[in-house]
Amino acid sequence: MGCRRPAPRSVLARFVLAEVEGGPQVVPDPGARLPGRGAWLHRDPGCAGLAVRRKAFARALRATGPVGTDLVTATARTWAVEQVRTEHDDKGRPRPAPRDRKRVDE
Repeated sequence: MGCRRPAPRSVLARFVLAEVEGGPQVVPDPGARLPGRGAWLHRDPGCAGLAVRRKAFARALRATGPVGTDLVTATARTWAVEQVRTEHDDKGRPRPAPRDRKRVDE
């Protein structure tokens, strides 16, 4: 939705519109079980930021007015942290790409 690239559902995150105290809010649906129309997004902070800037959630979820996207931004932050953890070792050093690792022959 943010970058408009197609992908299988296994690599996408689903968001739905929920009514909360402050008005309609876009909320994550990790189990893809919540009722209502869903919007699918790559699990990438850049894609999420682009969708928020373009106000794509309101259109995709067919909302009649503005919708809150605070939880989308918070979810994207967790994706960014997970991405850094997988790309760096325990001491914060970047991990070498798999093709750059030396092969140990026994």
